[in-house]
Amino acid sequence: MNRIIHNDLRLTCLKRRPAQELTVANKIARRERCLQLLERYLAGMVNLIWFTDEKIFTVATPSNTQNDRLYVPAGVIKKNVAAGHLLHTRPTFSKSVMVSVGVSSLRKTSLHFVDPGVKTDGRYYRDVLLTKCLLPEIRGYSEYFTLQQDGAPAYRARETVKLLKQATPDFIPSSL
Repeated sequence: MNRIIHNDLRLTCLKRRPAQELTVANKIARRERCLQLLERYLAGMVNLIWFTDEKIFTVATPSNTQNDRLYVPAGVIKKNVAAGHLLHTRPTFSKSVMVSVGVSSLRKTSLHFVDPGVKTDGRYYRDVLLTKCLLPEIRGYSEYFTLQQDGAPAYRARETVKLLKQATPDFIPSSL
């Protein structure tokens, strides 16, 4: 079958991936926002736009049980195999670490690690990540910059938007 698919039919297998379906209204809104940003910023200013985001990295990923096999000699009955060899225990939740970073087309900030167990709500994001970590480091590269974020709830919080309007030379809110 593989030979027919690859050699005779000259087909390649591609894996489908989940994606968000964009409605016509979504496409129109995105296009309008892009046009607004193009009007607002000249090409030379793009290098001064900084994006910030957080990412969770999983330290100990759960095992794939389909690939977790134990091979024993033919004729060995499963109940005669020690339970310790057959059972694979793991913690309910994998250990993970969250990092925050700012990037522009010319530079990036250091990785800032979020303290374990801390919820990155609006207060933590403003008081720790922005005020103590990201903004001072970005200012170290240039006094003039523009900050843009995605639409995460901590970023859209009223107090966060207020802080960024006061503490940055220019800020692109989630809605222009």
